[in-house]
Amino acid sequence: MERTFVMVKPDGVQRGIAGQVILRLEAKGLKLVAAKLMTVDKVLAAKHYAEHAGKPFYEGLVGFITSGPVLAMVWEGDGCISVVRTLVGKTNPKEAGPGTIRGDFGMTTGKNIIHASDSPASAEREIGLFFSKREVLDYKRIDEVWLYE
Repeated sequence: MERTFVMVKPDGVQRGIAGQVILRLEAKGLKLVAAKLMTVDKVLAAKHYAEHAGKPFYEGLVGFITSGPVLAMVWEGDGCISVVRTLVGKTNPKEAGPGTIRGDFGMTTGKNIIHASDSPASAEREIGLFFSKREVLDYKRIDEVWLYE
């Protein structure tokens, strides 16, 4: 099974939307295998956003992600990276469709509720930044036989 990294950003935590995010991912059939409520420090933020270093919006990204608690999570499921990206919606909430997390809860690109890995390589890198191997669980959900052929 594929795994992906998902983070409810400070705006989502502060607005009390983390539970809605979890509900949508679980209702789809994805399995939560790791979670922690935490504050991202500047060192971790710099590693997480390393690909954007030097860009005009980089300092704003780091400042925002370190501004309050986040809910970092690892989700598992068949094709979960693309499934999660579909559920999350486009980066700009004004362009994200209704029924998506950003489309339903976001107003601006800078405060768009959620981050989700966009590829297997970024998922592996981001999971490794936020979780040790022993923090990510392997288990079977009772409903898995009803989810997959």
